[in-house]
Amino acid sequence: MESLESRADALMDDLRADLERLAAIPSIAFPGYDPEPVEEAHDLIASLLREAGVPTIERIDLPDTAPVVYGEIPPPEPGAPTVLLYAHYDVQPPGAPTLWLSPPFEPTPVPGGLRARGIADDKSNVIALLGMLRLYGGRPPVGIKLVIEGQEEYGGAFDDYPPSDPGRFACDAMVIADLGNLRPGTPTLTTGLRGACEVTVEVRTLAEPRHSGEFGGAAPDALLVLLRALATLHDANGDVAVPVLRRDTWDGTTFTDEEFRELAAVLDDVPLIGTGSLGERLWSGPAITVIGLDAPSVEHAASAVVPYARAKLNLRFHPHQDPIEARAALVAHLRAQRPFGVTLKVTPGDTGPGFEARTGGPAYRAALTALKEAWGTEASYVATGGSIPLVNGLANAAPGAEVLLFGAQDSMCNLHAPNERVLLSELRNTVVAMAAFVREYAADHRAAGGAR
Repeated sequence: MESLESRADALMDDLRADLERLAAIPSIAFPGYDPEPVEEAHDLIASLLREAGVPTIERIDLPDTAPVVYGEIPPPEPGAPTVLLYAHYDVQPPGAPTLWLSPPFEPTPVPGGLRARGIADDKSNVIALLGMLRLYGGRPPVGIKLVIEGQEEYGGAFDDYPPSDPGRFACDAMVIADLGNLRPGTPTLTTGLRGACEVTVEVRTLAEPRHSGEFGGAAPDALLVLLRALATLHDANGDVAVPVLRRDTWDGTTFTDEEFRELAAVLDDVPLIGTGSLGERLWSGPAITVIGLDAPSVEHAASAVVPYARAKLNLRFHPHQDPIEARAALVAHLRAQRPFGVTLKVTPGDTGPGFEARTGGPAYRAALTALKEAWGTEASYVATGGSIPLVNGLANAAPGAEVLLFGAQDSMCNLHAPNERVLLSELRNTVVAMAAFVREYAADHRAAGGAR
């Protein structure tokens, strides 16, 4: 039989053309944006899947949420396993057009790939799933359930929907195709996602501003109070100093310092913060970031004692830590602070759990074999500090299913940033990996007598 690699190569011209069509649609599902492109992207994907041989295509509509493309291919034989495949077709807003080297919704060739908003995150993975289906002529060796979401980037009611309809999402394994490789050419399974929460801290010390010359030195400056409180969140090395927040060692693959500095755009004369491996700092330990600050601007500053200041904090925490516990630890730490004797107002915000995938099962073993076949080298495993809220919903709907996270993106693709790009080699290899995975998983299932 013709190899998976040669069959994937024969598909690439058409897959590239379909990726360009899809990436040209500004499917931004954020408030204030035209919903028509979101509908257009939904309809295009439904049409492509139907043409690829998916016999059942449905549309899931939930309140205030972009439509979800749902598809099913029945198992080819009794007892064959079912694999759920997830991706999303909505994209982040492009940001300032002046930061792009080409219009964000005009797919443009770059060395080895294409540039456009959303072309990596996550339209490349939509096309990779389509490529796997085409490679098998719409008849893969496993049953398939397709979930192509339309509002992942902003969030919506679908995050919590799967457990309310478990029969629809029942499966033996699922592939969450909203991630990719640590670096191009390095096949990677993501096994953990950090949890996240937000907390707001406010300080009010005066009824209104007062002249800094006449009152400064005794009148409490709200901004100084806030800054002193925020400084307690980290120790002198930059490690998080909040008790209870979990940090474990990391024994998987991680970035080199040089790779990370380039990815994070760290200036040449600025050191990285924190101690321990980058894996601990980024994935298996906590991170606290000040993501917003309300205070007088330098440009409009007056010679006055500041009466009010506010900050918004983002906490990322260990995949196994309870989200309520993590948020409570940060809130308790801040409420215990009394900078210059002043009490802080601390308001907890939204929180969401992390996720850690089980490893060592038949789907995990099949994925390791498939990734090696596609890239020609052993797969590594990493975690990510980002969140995919739907993962927990899908896992709760199918609690016995193994969850695998891999795809066509790579850490250097500029997702959520200007000049996002995808490499066609990564897309091609992901098609091969998806095809090899379902082949290996089906074979293992048959060898085990179809029972799990």
